[in-house]
Amino acid sequence: MLTRKSKYGLKALLTLARGSGAGPVLVADLAERERIPRKFLEAILLDLKRHGLLESRKGRGGGYLLGRPADQITVGQVIRVLDGPLALVPCASQTAYRRCEECVDEVTCGVRLAMKDVRDATATILDNTTLASLNERTKSIDLVG
Repeated sequence: MLTRKSKYGLKALLTLARGSGAGPVLVADLAERERIPRKFLEAILLDLKRHGLLESRKGRGGGYLLGRPADQITVGQVIRVLDGPLALVPCASQTAYRRCEECVDEVTCGVRLAMKDVRDATATILDNTTLASLNERTKSIDLVG
């Protein structure tokens, strides 16, 4: 299940991507617009900044803006920054592999094989979905609806 941390991070980034080029956005404005608790959002934005997905400007006219173009930030990157690996079990993870203590034979473990397939399919979707592509999809829904 997607955590609130990742959900809120994605919502904030999508808002920043929609307003790209309009300048920095204050945390308070983002929090209000997306109905995200401000203190929680501040912590999320700091994590995203530390990983280069966001930049911040201080002083008058300051706030947060994307650290790179929206078509270069994927949903997979955001989730990994905020929540860690995509795999549901550590033995199926590519970035945080850890053998399961109770596993007798990892090579023939059906649970591991299934979870590896889930991880691969999930990563394919999330790593090929950018902020820009999501905002385009929501625009087309708004036009149709």
